[in-house]
Amino acid sequence: MHEVVVAALVREGRVLLVHRSPNRRAYPGVWDLPGGHIETGETELAALTREMHEELGVRIATGSAIHLCRLDAGREGEPVRLSAWLVGEWEGTPTNVAPDEHDEIRWFRPEELPPVAHELVGTAIVEAMRGARA
Repeated sequence: MHEVVVAALVREGRVLLVHRSPNRRAYPGVWDLPGGHIETGETELAALTREMHEELGVRIATGSAIHLCRLDAGREGEPVRLSAWLVGEWEGTPTNVAPDEHDEIRWFRPEELPPVAHELVGTAIVEAMRGARA
């Protein structure tokens, strides 16, 4: 089973999403959280740190990472375990340093959140962001 980590970078009541390029094999042309596959021997947080640097050019503060949810996804014969994290602190300005993977990045407020690749992840993001404002 493939293992994938994704991060919801949250700042000032908004979350950063990436728009997956239309030529992607999995979930083309949809908004999603940035992230990617966990490499052999990597922990989820190590993979999350590496992926955020590779895709957005930022260095996350792993101490600020809060686990949101874990779900099994993927296509028949290609199972994927997806782990989503909420991240509130990082160094650098997020930019699209992986234009072959995403054609746009954008900040969204919870009430503006477009449908994401996995509905459960979208719900977890909104609930976590609303809880943080309470």
